[in-house]
Amino acid sequence: MSQTFLVSRTDAIGDVVLTLPVCGQLKQRYPSCRVVLIGRTYTAPVAAACPWVDEFLNLDELLRQPEATQVATLQAFAAAAIVHVFPNKLLARLARKAGIPVRIGTRNRWQHWLTCNRLVALSRRHSPLHEAQLNLQLLQPLGFSDPLSLPEIARLVRLYPTEPLAVAMQQLLQARHAGQLNIILHPRSRGSAREWGLDNFGQLVRLLHQAGHRVFVTGTAAEGEELAAWRRQHAACLAADLTGQLTLPQFLAFIGGADGLVAGSTGPLHLAAALGRYALGLYPPIRPMHPGRWGPLGPHAEFTVFDKPACDDCRAEPASCHCIRAIAPLAVAARVLAWSPLKQVKHG
Repeated sequence: MSQTFLVSRTDAIGDVVLTLPVCGQLKQRYPSCRVVLIGRTYTAPVAAACPWVDEFLNLDELLRQPEATQVATLQAFAAAAIVHVFPNKLLARLARKAGIPVRIGTRNRWQHWLTCNRLVALSRRHSPLHEAQLNLQLLQPLGFSDPLSLPEIARLVRLYPTEPLAVAMQQLLQARHAGQLNIILHPRSRGSAREWGLDNFGQLVRLLHQAGHRVFVTGTAAEGEELAAWRRQHAACLAADLTGQLTLPQFLAFIGGADGLVAGSTGPLHLAAALGRYALGLYPPIRPMHPGRWGPLGPHAEFTVFDKPACDDCRAEPASCHCIRAIAPLAVAARVLAWSPLKQVKHG
């Protein structure tokens, strides 16, 4: 009988993407096992796009049920273990009540001393390791003792679009001429990362357009409203404004059909890297936000960071982080112009 493993990562999209190697490692070691990813509603399409994930358990829906139903739901998986990659004290308590035999958490979360029976000494704040490497350390109680190199881990960060791209969007991407790049710019971060600034993105739009390439801007509907004046200013240089127009499955399909994406340390950056697209991340040198911890992982993933030993003077005013804004648009454009057109990702 195959084993079932529950992997809990109940926060943002980028964090979930960097947890996929945990699921991949379990599948590599136990090919017939069932991996269930526990996450929030908005991350369900990411789970569906990952070949390592067999099932998704929606924590938001679970917590709307009576406690007895919550416990019964977890018991129904007959899981051999649950890995709390992101600590959630409610879920940890439910897993204990459900009697899951192996419950893995970190030693530095006091609630795990009460709810988990396998504790891993893991401190993220000051670690020199990448987030994906730290996540994999939580598999130690399951016998995973040999650490993987970052290139090995990057091969486990894998996504495939789950639905065909809408015909109108396909036509939009296919309208390019030979040698042209379809480039996505995602200027906003919804507060999850230091932002490069609309002035810099504006210069990049003009540089890429002048070089003969096609530029698309993406973001949420709310971000689209924030970008309204900026979009009007650069309308002549944009192939299309897609803010607020794509569901997450369609966004995955659109990224998979484009050549690459430029963004700060955001979910879209990590999605592009996992989809095998060019993914250029813009980072400050401040720890722990630097690319050594949060850089994108994938066959064409890369980053740029302002060459400065530290960025501590930006801590007081993160909204005006001058270290990330000091990255020159011309340097970013040069990195993008070194890309070659890619074949579209096949839909799974």
